[in-house]
Amino acid sequence: MGLIAVSAAAASLTLPTSAHAGAELSAGVWWVYQNITKSDFNSPAFNEDLDNETGGNFADPALIIYADDDGSYGPWHFSAETRFGTGSFTDPSSNNSGDNLTVHKAWIGYDVTDDSSLKIGKSQVPFGWKTANFWPGDGLQGGYGDQMDVGLKYSGDAGAFHYDVAYYHQDDWGEDSTDTVDDNGHWGSSDTYRKIKTGVVNLDWNFMEHHTVGVSAQYGRLQDLVPVAAGNPSASNDDGSHRAYDLHYMFEKDNWTAKYRFISVERDFGGMDALLASANAPVDDKIENQRHVVELGYNHDDWFYYIDAGVASTDTTGNDADDVEFFAPGVRYQYGPGWIYVEYLQSDGDINAYGDVYESDFNAFYVAFDFYF
Repeated sequence: MGLIAVSAAAASLTLPTSAHAGAELSAGVWWVYQNITKSDFNSPAFNEDLDNETGGNFADPALIIYADDDGSYGPWHFSAETRFGTGSFTDPSSNNSGDNLTVHKAWIGYDVTDDSSLKIGKSQVPFGWKTANFWPGDGLQGGYGDQMDVGLKYSGDAGAFHYDVAYYHQDDWGEDSTDTVDDNGHWGSSDTYRKIKTGVVNLDWNFMEHHTVGVSAQYGRLQDLVPVAAGNPSASNDDGSHRAYDLHYMFEKDNWTAKYRFISVERDFGGMDALLASANAPVDDKIENQRHVVELGYNHDDWFYYIDAGVASTDTTGNDADDVEFFAPGVRYQYGPGWIYVEYLQSDGDINAYGDVYESDFNAFYVAFDFYF
């Protein structure tokens, strides 16, 4: 379900900072209250009977440390974010630290021109747009929402155009981590597979005032981690491949925003013999599906009202799932040093670790809190 990432995080938050030795340092905390009202899952974190009995629970606390340059290094820049706690949106069984600790991003940048820059390290994958809040609005974007991968990214602006060209060697630090952090649960695990050697291009065109259209594409390899987990790393291969493209539209005028994106996904696990022979094999060696996602928002003073919704359908042989949908209205209030999110999620399906659609009923109410200092 991707529910490891029940979130109070917004990828685009502007954070308070303080200068320190050429750097701007800041920190924050967040946690979330959640009440599961309907669920096909039996784990304690997502069990409706348990929450009906207890009235829900406060969960997923995190401490976050931020460091950014203060502009005193000329064309050189840096940005880093490290998270501690169960609310870090990381999976200890598949991440680089083996704990509820993750380096969400860490990159060094250089201004090539006044309008372009190069980043190296772990940075945001330029692919479509991001929702107002990572969860629950991420919904059926699973795997193509808030991705943070390790590699090189060149970004720039030319008149009404913004462009990105990137190469991501792997999706996290280390030899077997699949930790894309906020966008977890959709790119395998340390004992199945991960994405590597991925090229990404993105182009956005502000073709008229308030209106932007764009296209994103990515293609890369999939690495078989079953031999690595079995202690035979030399038998690992990257014979699998993944590809996806995204067509998107964004509107912003006065207090209104509207976004739409169409995502087409293919993952080919052919040649990954160890994975296909394992108990965790995908339903077919080729995964195909399409997703449509929208977000509408209205800003009034310190309040932002929004709704995310989407539908996804699978073309994968052997997957009999019907079209699945999600609906997630919410409101965000900026009270000063942080934000409070009140959100509801209603869904009848989601995206699994192989990037395919599956059916499941899940409804939940969330109140997320954060504070930055």
